[in-house]
Amino acid sequence: MGGIQARMEAVLARLLPAATLAPEQLHAAMRYATLEGGKRVRPLLAFASGELTGADPARVEIAAAAVEMIHAYSLVHDDMPCMDDDVLRRGKPTVHVEYDEATALLVGDALQALAFELLAAHRLADDPAAQLEMLQLLARACGSRGMAGGQAIDLDSTGKTLGAAELEFMHIHKTGALIRAAVRIGAACGAPLGAGAREALDHYAKCIGLAFQVVDDVLDADASTATLGKTAGKDAEQGKATYVSVLGAARAREFAEELRVEAHKALGALSTASSVGAQTRRLAELADFIVLRKF
Repeated sequence: MGGIQARMEAVLARLLPAATLAPEQLHAAMRYATLEGGKRVRPLLAFASGELTGADPARVEIAAAAVEMIHAYSLVHDDMPCMDDDVLRRGKPTVHVEYDEATALLVGDALQALAFELLAAHRLADDPAAQLEMLQLLARACGSRGMAGGQAIDLDSTGKTLGAAELEFMHIHKTGALIRAAVRIGAACGAPLGAGAREALDHYAKCIGLAFQVVDDVLDADASTATLGKTAGKDAEQGKATYVSVLGAARAREFAEELRVEAHKALGALSTASSVGAQTRRLAELADFIVLRKF
């Protein structure tokens, strides 16, 4: 994982506008928001799924950078006073604190635009229709039927009591949609998968996308601010429904483990459907990392 994380840091540094290019403050803030932090889970997933389809890593790194820029933009906006009003992200001041609110808003807008520019400007698939599907996948994942819609539900639900089904619906959109897109877009950079294999891969991605949020909720309740690199206990303080508040900490951990097992089963079905065999190993390792991580 470390090799891909280092590679993505270099790729992102290359693709982001230089801080010396006008408008300097905006470009410096875009780099501040995106570089030197984060686990790069979405790029790791894109590379792992690209491995399934024999994708050229030079193609995958562009697709992965686009997804990571969308993720970075979402964090910048999520931290703003009109959203979660947080002051710490990845162990450093959030963008609106380090710069100002207007700059943070523009950073998110610019990162989103650059992500789609990257997907449109580079040849990432042999079939133009497959590349158009990548654009559609990412647009849906970050729009009202994905991340933005999930965030809207989250804001509307603050202070309210949610059931487990309502919580799952929210997080399949808010967190899970972009993780699923990363997996599918990475795979689309290579040879086409059959319908059965695509379905199994998407089920894997759905499971780990939800598991990521479940574990996030557990860590928010259990871990320290220093460990997380962001303000711990913020969800409880703001009256937000989480998997810990709805299920309890022990049951939330059990649910995350159930999702990990289900993700591994989906990879087994994927191997049967497409004969990819050992190429699912990295995806399996990432499912384990997502559920068993401590930060």
